[in-house]
Amino acid sequence: MNKTDLINEVAAKAGLSKVDAKKAVDAVFESIEQAIANEDKVQLIGFGTFAVQEKPAREGINPRTKEKIQIEAKKVVKFKAADNLGK
Repeated sequence: MNKTDLINEVAAKAGLSKVDAKKAVDAVFESIEQAIANEDKVQLIGFGTFAVQEKPAREGINPRTKEKIQIEAKKVVKFKAADNLGK
């Protein structure tokens, strides 16, 4: 399912026009993005949790040259699905 499919599903299930459904889906995505940018956790009961996690700097290996390289620390977004998601 892509974003267009999601908008069509929301429109059909909520009895909204596709324009209104697109606004609603975009607002949800924008709110999640904004919370993540502020490093807040987004917990949607029954669906899952989005959270920012820091990955420390570490040493890696370039697979092409087998040379050791330093990988910088970074922040990544993690999603943990709710236990009952998809059941």
